[in-house]
Amino acid sequence: MTGREFSDLSNKVIGCAIEVHKTLGPGLLESTYQQCLAHELSINHIKFKIEYPLPVNYKGIQLDCGYRLDLLVEDKIILELKSVEQLKGIHEAQLLTYMKLMNIKQGFLINFNVKLLKQGLKSFIL
Repeated sequence: MTGREFSDLSNKVIGCAIEVHKTLGPGLLESTYQQCLAHELSINHIKFKIEYPLPVNYKGIQLDCGYRLDLLVEDKIILELKSVEQLKGIHEAQLLTYMKLMNIKQGFLINFNVKLLKQGLKSFIL
């Protein structure tokens, strides 16, 4: 995470992710964490869209290339979820590209396959 100030929404989202990780622990499929995080956001009255379609604008034409945002929170924050041994540069590049394509200023890359969630949490601001 960066040393930047987080909004109340960011703090709530991180809190929801921590709750999911605390409850489930590491070692499950990404889809499980996605569904549980969606439920946690919902019970905390945070609006979100799951598997939000991300078309690619190529030379003025919108193309559906099959990209989906794991979670789009209140049209302000993109959550890219992983359950991998370690985060790699390609994961960061993926989130940053999604943020640029959607013109969203904030994103979180969250790897649930860690002992403590703070080890798997990266924040990005454009």
